[in-house]
Amino acid sequence: MSRIRKVVIPAAGTGSRFYPLTRAQPKEMLPILDKPVIHYVVEEAINSGLDEILIIVGAGKDAIINYFDKHSLDQKMDNYGLRDLPPIFFVRQREQRGLADALKYAEHFTGDDDFVVLLGDTIYKSKDNKTVTSKILSAYERFHHPLLAVEKVSKEKIKDYGIIDGEKIEKGIYKVKGVVEKPDPSKSPSNLGITGIYVLGSYFYDYLKMIKPGVNGEFQLADAYNLLVKGMEVIAAEIEGTRYDIGTKELWFNTFIEFSKNLSGNRTSK
Repeated sequence: MSRIRKVVIPAAGTGSRFYPLTRAQPKEMLPILDKPVIHYVVEEAINSGLDEILIIVGAGKDAIINYFDKHSLDQKMDNYGLRDLPPIFFVRQREQRGLADALKYAEHFTGDDDFVVLLGDTIYKSKDNKTVTSKILSAYERFHHPLLAVEKVSKEKIKDYGIIDGEKIEKGIYKVKGVVEKPDPSKSPSNLGITGIYVLGSYFYDYLKMIKPGVNGEFQLADAYNLLVKGMEVIAAEIEGTRYDIGTKELWFNTFIEFSKNLSGNRTSK
């Protein structure tokens, strides 16, 4: 099996939880210290060996495209890695119809190749020199089945996640029997929340095209996965590292503070 090189980064959401800030600035461009969130996502991809990158944007998201243009300061500030980025491609979701709809726009980019999906508002920090995503890819190479990343979440957080119904195969690895989107904690099939790393193949587009719109006319990724598990074996792997979700103002602020502590620690040690 050839190495996976393609990554799709959906960054087309409206950012309603950050309104009115997101009237002028995409939430993916919110800063975590001196870099926007989307920069960390692209770094995670590149450091995981994914060097063919597609970012899906929506209306009002031109700032993301502009950010990855060449800049006169890139040569002087080369420690940020922007000077040597691989080509990044962009496609625009024509209207806001949910994550599952956004992924349909990646079909021509991925073609027949397997690919990774990394959400544009999620940052990962590994405990060692190997990225969280590269460890998920290692699990994929073992099982050769569609694979998604999960983590154990607290009971009060279950209602905020897509949760898998899974059967444990070995430590940290599960066979997925179904996905429930933001369940009532008392009725949830598990405490394993989907974190936002997906490894898929071209077959997945067929399932995306089968599903119907749900709440607010949006297409839900959980619905596609619930069709997928009927036709293929799907694996979930627990992440090894820390996930930082930037989905709300509180989560963004907490992430900023956490990264600031690490920066202060590094300066102190020097």
